[in-house]
Amino acid sequence: MSDRTGTVPARATTAAGRIAATALTLALAVVALATSLVGAAAAHVDYVTEEPGETVDALGFLLDVLGDPINAAILGGSGVALAAVIAGYLWLRPTVVDVVVLRETLAGYGDLIPWMLRLSVGLPLVGAGFQGYLFAPTLTFDPAANPVLRVFFIGLGFCLLFGLATRIVSMLGLAAFAAVLAAVDPAVVIAMEYVPVLAALAVLGGGRPSADEMLQALATTDGTYYGRIDPVHHLKGFLDARAAPLRRYVPTALRVGMGVSFVYLGLIQKLADPGSGLLVVERYDLTSVVPVDPGLWVVGAGLAETAVGVALIAGFFTRGAAAVSFVLFTTTLFGLPDDPVLAHVALFGLASAVFALGAGPLSVDRLIGRPALGDEEPVAAAD
Repeated sequence: MSDRTGTVPARATTAAGRIAATALTLALAVVALATSLVGAAAAHVDYVTEEPGETVDALGFLLDVLGDPINAAILGGSGVALAAVIAGYLWLRPTVVDVVVLRETLAGYGDLIPWMLRLSVGLPLVGAGFQGYLFAPTLTFDPAANPVLRVFFIGLGFCLLFGLATRIVSMLGLAAFAAVLAAVDPAVVIAMEYVPVLAALAVLGGGRPSADEMLQALATTDGTYYGRIDPVHHLKGFLDARAAPLRRYVPTALRVGMGVSFVYLGLIQKLADPGSGLLVVERYDLTSVVPVDPGLWVVGAGLAETAVGVALIAGFFTRGAAAVSFVLFTTTLFGLPDDPVLAHVALFGLASAVFALGAGPLSVDRLIGRPALGDEEPVAAAD
């Protein structure tokens, strides 16, 4: 076996291994079915409801839903299947060549992470400026009456798309988010996915391809006209040096930020406010798609998102959690046609980065597993 895949122990081809692989496949199918049941209800509830739902006692609602034997059986079966998937993966992982190849292939994308993150927040920021909202579509302003605010958001977005002054622009974006949170409306927390992405870009810079990289090459090459007039390339070198020790923690910041977003969506928006979730189920007639109790839709979506969030925060089964998040996002966009697609682009980019980078330092995965290419995450070495 080549060095790329490593040596695969002989037990990978034993009957026990084949039986375990079959069991794992069946468990994955059950989990996929359970995920599809809750996927269309997993969303930013405020994005698809104009009025708040009826006030419902959250604890009483949860107990009523779980007290139904059918609901309990569906949720319990999904939990057992999920536990089987995790156990099977942890058992088979050292023997499956596919996992080794996948992880090493993903590790090769490390230098593209800044580009991926720039696109994921640049596009929605441009949209926010043109459509007139403050990070979240629920916090609107009149673009005609606030041209400076409009230009600010469009400028942030385009600078990030082109990778121009990426670190400075990212820090401006973080400051703007903090200002909206503190002085305008705390409800902007619904779009908190911007925070880990902008924080990561403040550390990583524009990466490649980016305007920053091109201008830096011109500024540091003898004989170029731009090199004679450029006043800031020394600042970029200074920021690169200061940010270098933090690069290895970028995967940690991304997965924790994404995990917090999921816990908020599942715990606060659904389990703590089931009335709004029931409004979504009723508005889109989700019980005609899968004929189960409306309460199961809300509780299932809330528990699924909360579980994904906790797994991401802990850094446990990180790439699996990121993959599940893709399923939730995708089924949401297909199941809820009024859900603003642009508002979810940052989450898609965040999930893509987490899937590519894995858990990073300070994670359960790091304690129980093996990094793909050594002790450092690939993004740590990306220029």
